[in-house]
Amino acid sequence: MTNIVISQSMYFPWVGLLEQVRLADLFVHFDDVQFDRGFYNRVQVKTEHGLRWITVPLSKHRRDQTIDEIAVDNSKDWRKRHRDVLFQAYRKAPYFDDVLAVIDAVFEGPMTTLAEVSRASLLALIDYFGLRAQCSFHDVRELGVAGSRSSRLRDIVLALGGTTYITGHGAKNYLDHELFECVGIAVRYMDYQHTPYPQLHGGFMPYVTGLDLIANCGRDGVAIIKSPSMDWRQFENATT
Repeated sequence: MTNIVISQSMYFPWVGLLEQVRLADLFVHFDDVQFDRGFYNRVQVKTEHGLRWITVPLSKHRRDQTIDEIAVDNSKDWRKRHRDVLFQAYRKAPYFDDVLAVIDAVFEGPMTTLAEVSRASLLALIDYFGLRAQCSFHDVRELGVAGSRSSRLRDIVLALGGTTYITGHGAKNYLDHELFECVGIAVRYMDYQHTPYPQLHGGFMPYVTGLDLIANCGRDGVAIIKSPSMDWRQFENATT
């Protein structure tokens, strides 16, 4: 079996995206799609004053531009602002130095587009937790697969020789499961466990940046990245 995950790159994403990577044999950066409000350029940080968003500023862009076409507004020193927020949030965490090392390595890069920023931050978390060894990564543009929605996703999986397509919960709103199964591709949804771990600043919150897991658990946090997947029928039954 070959598990395929196809996802937009996200800015220092939550643990759930790392769990998709852990299950994948091949991960496709799906960044040639239209930018929409989401987590591509923003993420929540748990601070002593509650949850706070950090957002990568974007230059003026058209609605029809794709994620990998949108320029980051580097006229603003957003790197310093984000570093300051993360510094204050995690300065008392046991693996504070690891967090700073990860974000500084990302921020030193010459990133000009949203896709470059989000991809670099995602891969930095993946590398920290040692998840790259069992998974190969591909840019969707290199595959040359046209189409839209379910048919394009199916054809990407076919082009990579995949037998299983693993996706997040948002796909329930549009995915044509039978379109995959008629060509022998199983569809599975993430079964997020939201496994708790020690956090600063109050009770456990699962949807914050994966940097939080680094800060509080270090490399041992990889044990938290363990949610399985479930067949799409089981998922539909569980969510209806």
